[in-house]
Amino acid sequence: MPYGVFADAVLIIHLCFVFFVVLGGLLALRWRWVAWLHLPAAAWGAVVEIAGWMCPLTPLEVAFRRAAGQAVYETSFVERYLLPLVYPSALTRETQTVLGALLVAVNIAVYGAVWRRRTGRKP
Repeated sequence: MPYGVFADAVLIIHLCFVFFVVLGGLLALRWRWVAWLHLPAAAWGAVVEIAGWMCPLTPLEVAFRRAAGQAVYETSFVERYLLPLVYPSALTRETQTVLGALLVAVNIAVYGAVWRRRTGRKP
């Protein structure tokens, strides 16, 4: 079986989900129905970050990599793939909490703009 391909597919899906969690609210500025998909995704992302949980996609990817005989990692998806892109040092619990809070704050601002557009109110 092509477990390596499955692992890469899970990685791509995970990365797309993270981008949707962070930036999906901007899509709701154009298409309001996206909010019905984005709000639960953003809530999940914030809870995972703030609570320090590991997304279920991470162990799934690791299991596929292990089955493919590839090197596996023992950290979270954020620590393994995103942290090196954004931060030069290791992810701390405090940084993870800040990222979750920042996610909530950005989405409150975006959905405030969505609400203002929908109701026709000016800021």
